[in-house]
Amino acid sequence: ASVVVSGEGIQARVIEHIKPLNGKEIALLRDRLAELQALLKPFKDSPPQETTADPNLASPSLPPAVDRAAAQTEIAQIRAKLANPKNRSQENRQLSEDIVLEMTVAPNAAPGWRELRLMTNLGLSNPVIFHVGELPEVTEREPNDGVADADLSAAVPLVLNGQIMPGDVDRFRLELKKGTKLVITAAARRLMPYLADAVPGWFQATLTLYDPDGREAAYADDHRFDPDPVLYYEVPQDGAYVLEIKDAIFRGREDFVYRITAGQLPCVTGVFPLGGPADATTLVTLTGWNLPSETITAGPYSQAPDIVPLSLGKHLCDSPVFAVDVLAECLEKEPNNQQDRAQQVSLPIIVNGRIESADDCDVFSIQGRAGATLVAEVLARRLGSPLDAILTLTDAAGKVLLANDDHEDKAAGLVTHHADSRLSTTLPADGAYFVYLADAQHKGGPAWAYRLRLGPPRPDFALRAVPSSINVRPGAGAPLTVHVLRRDGFAGEITLTLKDAPRGFSISPMRIPSDKDDIRVMLRAPRTADRAPLTLRLEGHARIDGRKVTRPVVPAEDMMQAFFYRHLVPTQELKVAVVGRPAAVASAR
Repeated sequence: ASVVVSGEGIQARVIEHIKPLNGKEIALLRDRLAELQALLKPFKDSPPQETTADPNLASPSLPPAVDRAAAQTEIAQIRAKLANPKNRSQENRQLSEDIVLEMTVAPNAAPGWRELRLMTNLGLSNPVIFHVGELPEVTEREPNDGVADADLSAAVPLVLNGQIMPGDVDRFRLELKKGTKLVITAAARRLMPYLADAVPGWFQATLTLYDPDGREAAYADDHRFDPDPVLYYEVPQDGAYVLEIKDAIFRGREDFVYRITAGQLPCVTGVFPLGGPADATTLVTLTGWNLPSETITAGPYSQAPDIVPLSLGKHLCDSPVFAVDVLAECLEKEPNNQQDRAQQVSLPIIVNGRIESADDCDVFSIQGRAGATLVAEVLARRLGSPLDAILTLTDAAGKVLLANDDHEDKAAGLVTHHADSRLSTTLPADGAYFVYLADAQHKGGPAWAYRLRLGPPRPDFALRAVPSSINVRPGAGAPLTVHVLRRDGFAGEITLTLKDAPRGFSISPMRIPSDKDDIRVMLRAPRTADRAPLTLRLEGHARIDGRKVTRPVVPAEDMMQAFFYRHLVPTQELKVAVVGRPAAVASAR
C-alpha cells in the first residue's frame, strides 16, 4: 500500500499493517513462542553432563548455540501480536485493522487541512483529515489518566495530539506564565465529522484546566453550537497547570482522536458584518482574543454569490467565513423591534444586522404586489453565528401569513442544526408587509449576527458528487452519484461536463433531467492510464432566466450520523484510481 496526500510538501509511507489474527494464526504463533522459550531455557535446567578433561572443549551434549537477542526480539513481537485485543473482539468492524504511517512534512509545506487516502491493489480508500501546523507538536504518552504525563512539561504555544479509549482521561502539564491570555481549542469532531454507530455521532470532547493547586480554573464542553470546545483563560500566576481532555460520557475508541492547540494565540469569536458586496471592499469588525487588529478589509471578490474564508494571518484557531453577493446591501437600524418602528427597505436587498440582546426582534417593512413571490432567507448559523433564527411574515393588520424556524440546507454538510430560517410565499394583495426576525431561544448579543435576504426568488443550484474516491478498471466504468441541490424553485435541466480531464475519460449520461434531484453517472476510464491516482473536476451547466450558469460539482462523502441521519460532507478533491486488468472488449463476429 501507498499513501496519497492532497497538496504539496508531504511524503508518506506505510510502516506496518496490523490485522487481527484468526484461530490458526494464533495457534501457530503460540507454538513458535513455546519453541523460542524452550531454546532460551537456562542450561541449569538441563541434566548434569560429564565434564571433559580439557575445559576449552565444549560438551557435545549441550544445546546448540542460540542467538539470544534475536530470539528475545521475536518473542516480544509475537507477544505483541497475540496481545492485540482485536483478536478477541470485533465490536466495531470498521476499526479492525491498523495502518502505521510515517509522514515527512517539508519545511515549506503550506499549513492547513489536507486529505489522506490509502492506495492499495484494490484502489483508493475514502479520505481522512490530516493537518499541517506551524507550532511545536507533542503526542500523549500513556499512562496519563490519574496524573499528568510526567515526561511532558511543555511551554505554550504547542499542539497536543492524542486518542481517547473507553473510560480514558488524558492529562498534560503545561508551564504557564502570569498574564498569558491562554486560548485552548480542541479539534475532535472536526477530525472525524460523523460516526455512524455512536450517539450523538461524534467524539464529544471536554476540556478542563487545573491551576497549580489542583483547583478547576476553566472548563468548556463546546463552543456555542460547535461540539469542539474552546477555552479562554488569563493566567493569574506562574506555574505548572494541568489540562485534561475526555469524552463527556467517558466513551472512547480508536477513532476518538484529537488535536489541542494551546497558547496565547488569536481566536476570532465573531465578525460583523457577516458578508458584503462582491465588487466592493467591506470593513469588517472582529471580536475574539489576542487579535492583532479589531478590523480588516474584505474584498473585492471575483465570484458571487459565494462563501469564502477570511484570511487573518498565522496561528489562527480557525478561519471565519464571509458571504459575498451581488444584491444591494444595507445595515439594520435600531430601534426597529415593533411594527410601528419597522425599518423600511426596498427589494431586493440584503440586510446585515444583529439580535443584540435577549428577546430582541428586528422588524422590516416592505411593499409587496399581489401575486408576487417573496423569499426571506437568513444566513447566520452557516456563517458561524450562534443565532437560531425564526422568521415571521405578517400583513399590515398584523395577521401572520407564514412563519419558519429551521430550514435544511443539504449543501451545509457539517451543520447538524439547520437553524437558518427561510420563507417563500405568494403575496395575496398590494400593500405593506412586515418581516420579523428573532432568536428562537430568546438569546442575543454582539455575536448574534445575520444576513437577511429579501426579494423575489433567485433560482440556482449546487451539485455534490459521491463518493470522492473512485476506483475503476482500465477501459471500464464506475458509478458516481451526483446530487442536485435546487434552490428558490429552480427546476431546469443540468448538463454535466468533465473539466480538463485526461484523454480517455468520459461520463454518461451527461444530462440531469428537470425532475431529478440525483442521478447515477458512469465515469469511464481509458484503457491505459497512469498508476498514480488522478484528480478530476466536473461542472454543471444550466440556463436560468435566459443566461448560462456554471456551478462546480463538489466532491463529497455520504456520511451517516448516529445510525440515522445522513450528510453530504464536502471534500477537497475527487480522486480516481485506474486499477486492475483492462476490461474485456467484445469482438465483432
